[in-house]
Amino acid sequence: MEADQMVELQEGKHLTFSLGKETYGIPIQHVQQIIGMMDITEIPRMPKFIKGVTNLRGKIIPILDLRLKFGLPPIDYTDRTCIIIVEMQVNGIKKWMGVVVDAVSEVLNIQSSEIEPPPQYGTQTENDFLTGMGKVKGKVILLLEMQKVLNQEDLKLLQQSNLADGTTPKSEEEREES
Repeated sequence: MEADQMVELQEGKHLTFSLGKETYGIPIQHVQQIIGMMDITEIPRMPKFIKGVTNLRGKIIPILDLRLKFGLPPIDYTDRTCIIIVEMQVNGIKKWMGVVVDAVSEVLNIQSSEIEPPPQYGTQTENDFLTGMGKVKGKVILLLEMQKVLNQEDLKLLQQSNLADGTTPKSEEEREES
C-alpha cells in the first residue's frame, strides 16, 4: 500500500491515550468502550504483557498491558489507568480484547494533512503496528493499528491456551434469534 493511501486510511477520529511520556492514537471505530481497572485473573505461563482475563458483563475478555508489550518498564496502576476494550479480527472472527493504558486523553479528529507515514529505516521492523505520525496541537501522536500490535505468535498463544473466546457479545436481537 502506498504511503499516501495509508495516510488517508488513518484520517479521522482517534482515541488518544498515554504510555509514559508518549501519546498514542487508535481509530475510534475499533474502540468498544473504556473502563476503569477491574479484577484481572492471572493465567499461568503467559507472557508478562498478557495480564490475564476479566469478566465483562458475562464475557471473558483477555487483557494485555500495552506498556509491557512495548517494552516499557512496569508501573503501579493509578486511578487514571484504564482498560480500552477494542474489537479485533482473529481468523475472520470479531473478538474483544482489553488493553491497559496509563491514561486516556481525548478523541481527536486528525486530518490527512496532519499525518505523516512512520519513519522507514530500510528494513521490515516489528513496528509495522505504527501506521502514522499525527501532528496535532504541536505534539506527535503515534497512530497504532491494534490489529498488528499482537503478532501472529501472540495470537496463536492466546488461541492455543483457550484463554478466552473473546468473541463480540451478541446483541439482544441476536440472542433472541438463537
